Amino acid sequence: MAQSDPTRLRTVAQATLLDEPDFLRELVEQAVQTILEAEMEAHLGASRYERTPQRQGYRNGYKPRQLQTRVGTLELRVPQDRDGSFSTELFGRYQRSEQALVLTLCPEGAQMYLQGVSTRKVAAITEQLCGTRFSKSQVSTLTVQLDARLQAWRERPLTATAYPYLTVDARYEKVRQGGQVVSEGVLLVSAVRADGFRELVAVDVAATESAATYQELFRSLKARGLSGVVLVTSDDHQGLRGAIDRHFQGVGWQRCQVHFSRNLQGLVSRRQRAQVAEDLRTIFACPTATLAWEAVRTIAEQWRPTHPHLAERLEEEIEDCLACLAFPSSHQRRIRTTNGLERVSQELKRRTRVVRIFPNRESCLRLVTALAAEISEEWESGRCYLNMEGVTQAQPIDAASEQPAAD
Repeated sequence: MAQSDPTRLRTVAQATLLDEPDFLRELVEQAVQTILEAEMEAHLGASRYERTPQRQGYRNGYKPRQLQTRVGTLELRVPQDRDGSFSTELFGRYQRSEQALVLTLCPEGAQMYLQGVSTRKVAAITEQLCGTRFSKSQVSTLTVQLDARLQAWRERPLTATAYPYLTVDARYEKVRQGGQVVSEGVLLVSAVRADGFRELVAVDVAATESAATYQELFRSLKARGLSGVVLVTSDDHQGLRGAIDRHFQGVGWQRCQVHFSRNLQGLVSRRQRAQVAEDLRTIFACPTATLAWEAVRTIAEQWRPTHPHLAERLEEEIEDCLACLAFPSSHQRRIRTTNGLERVSQELKRRTRVVRIFPNRESCLRLVTALAAEISEEWESGRCYLNMEGVTQAQPIDAASEQPAAD
């Protein structure tokens, strides 16, 4: 087989991507059009001109439709059927996050907030990212429609029979407020339902990550139907802990093992941090609370001569990190940390990096809600996360009761 000529490949790539800037838009346009045709075939139960007993209807031409994307404006032909029953989910799901990004970046919306940046410059950036310029009326219409849909998603009823495992975490975004740039908390709550599937049950943007903020968040979740919680996983934020204690009385609390490990590593020199991390992994790998407490005593005694404060904190605070040991061993790895939500936060960061500084809190909430809704839908339509048989009746045991007696 003849080898490809790198120089020729570079020439072709340059001609395709640089000399023909519409190439990528046309490629995406063809792919989306193919998806629309496939959806129509599935809806009718037959291909074009195919005569089969399974056919459910007949085509009736096309309707033109524009789709605004970051590669440009796609000119599409949406298939129609005679009885008008065909409806594609492609536009709603795809454009939810696209519209949120557009509304965050559009010059008309940002003009009131981006001080020191000319409208012309912002408009040029928007056109490059979104493929078109947006009038004030277009922005207003998009905002009303999208915000109503996203608010409905945030306030939707929680209809599962139970939500045994709850995970709470927060990340931060830069937002313009009162003429200055401030850090706003993006609060995220995920749950593993009784059927074993995950769902993002709450997303909000708040000025402070306080007990009052979390209490309002949990109060809203309960009003929407959250029930059957047996374990809440989070970090040791004081306000969050207070809200959990108030709204989830009698429910187990799992302190994130990753956050706890980072806290303890901060008590030693950089050279000793790897050893602290290794010691904690030894504890967390124990299959029972009895073995874990034996490891705690041994490791604490090893550190006590040189780092008594570390040994003391280990003995006093490790208990909350072992709550997961009261649950099935197949679940422990996935409920002992907030890593699942950390990955969601990383995906949000990847998408919000385009904005860098949000013009206001509403635009931040708009974009993170749209992205969270997409992630949650993927979870609910994907593979089962955990086998939850019998877990809804499980009650956390007191790990301290298995702590070996001191000599």
